[in-house]
Amino acid sequence: MVTSSPNEGEEKEGPVIRDKRRIDPETGEVRERAGESSPAPEAPADGGAKATDEEVSSLKTQLAERLADLQRLKAEYDNYRKRVERDRVAVREQALGQVLSELLPVLDDIGRARDHEELTGGFKSVAESLEAVTGKLGLERFGEKGEPFDPVVHEALMHSHSTEVTETSVTDVLQPGYRIGERVLRPARVAVADPAPDSGADEPGGEPGESNDEPGE
Repeated sequence: MVTSSPNEGEEKEGPVIRDKRRIDPETGEVRERAGESSPAPEAPADGGAKATDEEVSSLKTQLAERLADLQRLKAEYDNYRKRVERDRVAVREQALGQVLSELLPVLDDIGRARDHEELTGGFKSVAESLEAVTGKLGLERFGEKGEPFDPVVHEALMHSHSTEVTETSVTDVLQPGYRIGERVLRPARVAVADPAPDSGADEPGGEPGESNDEPGE
């Protein structure tokens, strides 16, 4: 009679191997241990929201200050650029004016020769070329008979009264004036006339409506 062992008929279990590695070698993810739960997020401490609002407000203030600095810097640069351009133009006009001022006596001689019909031949060609070049450089001649007298651009060398004018006017141009843009190189030297006083204006008993005041010179 064969006696069976109490454990006979039961499957024998082999050794149990437990993988306790923290990192899963296949997925590379961190494994959670049995009975171990992920930590719950900590609740914000008292005043956390207030601290966040203060940080945002501080950042906005700093941003506004930086923006104001950039705007101020840009305005200063724009003003500097305009000032440099204005100075450059002024220096150019000044240098050009000095050169052209030396040529004014030559242009006067050309004008007198033209008035006396002596501008002929090769001299005429050279004179016209010189006038053309100075004109391209911005030199402008001014001063005409009959125009209103302007002390800014006219220099009165002779004065009279005339019944043919209603305001102080140029009656003769003794020497033309020249300018570059708004800069006057030489005023026009002219003879001017004021309106003639009304007859009887000096009489105390003049007709009604007549003025006893002479127009100012």
